[in-house]
Amino acid sequence: MCQNGFQAARGDMMSILILGLVIFIGTHLVSTLRETRTALIVKHGAGTFKGVYAIASLIGLGLIIWGFSLYRANGMIALWHPPSWTRHLALALMWFAFVALTSAYAPQGRIKGWLRHPMLVAVKIWALAHLLANGDLGGLLLFGALLAFAVYDRIALKRRGDAGAARLGEFTRGDAIAVGVGTAAYVAMLFLHPWLIGVAVIGR
Repeated sequence: MCQNGFQAARGDMMSILILGLVIFIGTHLVSTLRETRTALIVKHGAGTFKGVYAIASLIGLGLIIWGFSLYRANGMIALWHPPSWTRHLALALMWFAFVALTSAYAPQGRIKGWLRHPMLVAVKIWALAHLLANGDLGGLLLFGALLAFAVYDRIALKRRGDAGAARLGEFTRGDAIAVGVGTAAYVAMLFLHPWLIGVAVIGR
């Protein structure tokens, strides 16, 4: 009886995570469907569309965080056991993810031009790194879904003719900011990860 109750509780937690992913990814999916997005803006106004979009995204993100934290706290469902080298690879990939993320907000530079859409690159690297380091069902759902959407979004941008950031032939101040701030944020996350996420990434 207790075992059945525990399994049901874990199912509820997974449902929260899945609902959050559906809302969050579904909301962002609307942005890739340009005709649908335009029709909604025309019908309801740009302000209303942006407001609903932001609220729905926050609700989805909140449910993802809540569902995944409950899932981790009450026992993860192991699917496989990643070898130790995947964790080292994940740590290396995460440095690239932080640099890519920072370059998305930094002034135009060679790195941003090389990545074209640095935010999407950061999400894809982040998701891939965590898939490599985790072998549980919740991680597969969370990081796999976000990786799949990032890949889809990149394809959608290409089909719309959005080439992204322009290519530059030389490094600029933006590159220095991307590498410097990105590296600092990466190092900070290495030490903050146990307190923010509940999982140590160094010294494991």
